[in-house]
Amino acid sequence: MNPVLFSVEHLSKRYGDSTVVDDLSFQIAAGECLGVIGPNGAGKTTTIRMCLGQSAPDTGSIAAFDLSMPRDALAIKAQLGVVSQLDTLDPDFTCAENLLVYGRYFGMKSAQIRERIPALLEFASLTSKANAKPGELSGGMKRRLSLARALVNNPRLLLLDEPTTGLDPQARHLMWERLQLLLQEGKSILLTTHFMDEAERLCTRLLVLDHGKKIAEGAPRDLISQHLEPDVVEVYGNGALALVDSELKSLSARVEVSGETVFFYTRDAKPLLQALAAYPQLRTLHRPANLEDLFLKLTGRQIREDA
Repeated sequence: MNPVLFSVEHLSKRYGDSTVVDDLSFQIAAGECLGVIGPNGAGKTTTIRMCLGQSAPDTGSIAAFDLSMPRDALAIKAQLGVVSQLDTLDPDFTCAENLLVYGRYFGMKSAQIRERIPALLEFASLTSKANAKPGELSGGMKRRLSLARALVNNPRLLLLDEPTTGLDPQARHLMWERLQLLLQEGKSILLTTHFMDEAERLCTRLLVLDHGKKIAEGAPRDLISQHLEPDVVEVYGNGALALVDSELKSLSARVEVSGETVFFYTRDAKPLLQALAAYPQLRTLHRPANLEDLFLKLTGRQIREDA
C-alpha cells in the first residue's frame, strides 16, 4: 500500500439552509488517481475549493503531506498543482511568460523556472507556441498550457477540476495521454469529471457523490460489477417504448427508459436478443455495462440544473 498523501475526514459545508458537502471522507495515496464524479450540484467543486483552502469547511479536517489545512495552507499549496474549470491564463503573456510568472508565485527563481520551461512546453506539445499568447491557441492547447503551468513547481499532487470540458475528442485524448504519463511518473491526481470514459481510463478509484454525500467508492470495474448486471441491450426506434410493459421485461433483471431508448439490464442477453428478432423495425445495441450505467443507476436519469 502506497503512503497516503492527502486525507479528508468528515468534511461538511453549508450555504444557508443547503448542505453542499455532507460528512465526506476520502484519501489519496501516492501514485493514485482518485476520480470524483456526480451530477451538477453534487458538491465536487466545493470539495476542491476546500481542499485548496479557498473555502473553509464547517466541520471536518484536511491533511496533506503530514501538514494540516488551513494552518499550513501555504506549505501544502507549494506541493500542489491546480487546473481549474475556468481558463485563468494571462492573455497578455506568451506561453513561456505564463509559466515564468506562475513559477514566481511559488518563490522559484527566474533561472530555475526558465530551465524548466522547455521541458514543460514539450510535455504540453507547445514548443512551437512558446512565444504565442493564449488568444492564439485552440481550446485544447490552452488546457495543455494550464496543465504545464500546474507542473511548474513539480507538485506531488494535482487537483484537476473537469480539465477536458469543452474539448473535442482529439484534444481530450491528447490530454488523457499526458495525464497517464504523469501517473506513470508517480504523480498523484484528484480529478473531477463528467466524462465517464475519462474516469474509467484514468482513475484508480472513484468517489461517487450525490447531494454532497459519498454514495459509492471503489475501483471502476469493481463498482460496475457490484452494482450492475453485466450485459446491457439498448433498444430504440418506432415502438420501442411499448416494450417496457411487454413480455420482454421478464427476460431482463431491470428495465429503464431514457428519452426514446429502452435499456434492458441482464445477466444473459441471448434470450432477449432472440426475442427482439421479432421486432425488425427496432434497432438494438448489445454491450457490456459501463460507468455511465453505474452513474445513472446511482444518481438517476433526471437532468439537473447547475448548482
